[in-house]
Amino acid sequence: MATLNAGITRERAHELLCEHNKDEFHIEHGETLEGIMRYFAREYDPENEEFWGIAGLLHDLDWEEHDDEPQKHTVYAGEILEAEGASPELIRAIQSHNSDFNDELPAPEHTMEKILFATDELSGLIQAAVLMRPSKSVMDFTVKSLKKKFKTKSFAAGCDRDVITKGAEMLGWELPELFQRTIEAMQSFAPDRDTFEA
Repeated sequence: MATLNAGITRERAHELLCEHNKDEFHIEHGETLEGIMRYFAREYDPENEEFWGIAGLLHDLDWEEHDDEPQKHTVYAGEILEAEGASPELIRAIQSHNSDFNDELPAPEHTMEKILFATDELSGLIQAAVLMRPSKSVMDFTVKSLKKKFKTKSFAAGCDRDVITKGAEMLGWELPELFQRTIEAMQSFAPDRDTFEA
């Protein structure tokens, strides 16, 4: 695999996330995606773990400021990141996860982009489900519990089940496999965080 350069440090990426997002949940969601992407990078592309992580951290950079324009989501982020000197590869990776809403954006092609696409909505669903548990921890969360929440369309209704299903198909994974692997990814760094906060 070629070495991928984000063109921006992780430290600056986190500063940008906090500059453009004030809601703690959005910041935590970015950090969660960073952890998930780093987990999968260690399996699929260890040389580029930092790039995968930064893509996860910044994937929703512009969401809070422009959530009323879903088709423009990541377009604004691309402009912000270009001004920061981020690489075209990083911008492309981030923009690919919103290609369903805007067909002018690149569709996910690389494994990294497909995992970002598949786990974005799913991790949000898991976070919401974990908050309902007495432990508020992902460490005792199961695929069975997730399947139940996934089927209950009224639960975390903003999490697009079709996107999650399409992401699994892109990766060639069955839904239960995507569920299991994403939970395991989140459990891999959850002890550092202990619990998700309401």
